[in-house]
Amino acid sequence: MEDPLLFTLAVLAILGTPGPTNTLLATSGAGVGLRRSLVLLPAEACGYLISILLLGLVLGPVVAASPAISIALRLAVGAYLFALALKLWRQGAVARADAAGIGPRQLFVTTLLNPKAIIFALGVIPFGTAGVWVYLLGFVAMLALVGFCWIMVGAGIGRLAQAGGVARLVPRVGAAAIGLFAALIVMSPLMR
Repeated sequence: MEDPLLFTLAVLAILGTPGPTNTLLATSGAGVGLRRSLVLLPAEACGYLISILLLGLVLGPVVAASPAISIALRLAVGAYLFALALKLWRQGAVARADAAGIGPRQLFVTTLLNPKAIIFALGVIPFGTAGVWVYLLGFVAMLALVGFCWIMVGAGIGRLAQAGGVARLVPRVGAAAIGLFAALIVMSPLMR
């Protein structure tokens, strides 16, 4: 996708769509607030860039040639997301001063395994062009903006949940969403 306007619109649309990474960003914003969640943005950028570069330059052709590898990757991603959902579910109360929240390592691994990276690597980032690095830099800038917005939305939801006395539900809603994404990832090959 070499047209800058189409590239920008595609990146913003895909990044803005709810998914495992965005759910964690919003859950962190709700749990520990905007400022403490900002440390997650570099982890998100690293996870996406590593995944996109590996898929776009190395693994894409291998995965495309072998449906068994694709299914194995989906099962591994689904298992990780189910485990993460279980951990979030057990986390309990949010918005405590001592709450650990979502860590950069969790967000990095979740983003590294995020299926959106496949779309970026194989359909959006123009790896065949000489200026691919300009597109990657633009991608990172948009990623930071959209990630910040998800954290802000989560922080707002966290404040409302705290005021309404339902702060314990926030990590459980995040866990349910991630569990749903895991189920969709695992079940999608079976629905063809």
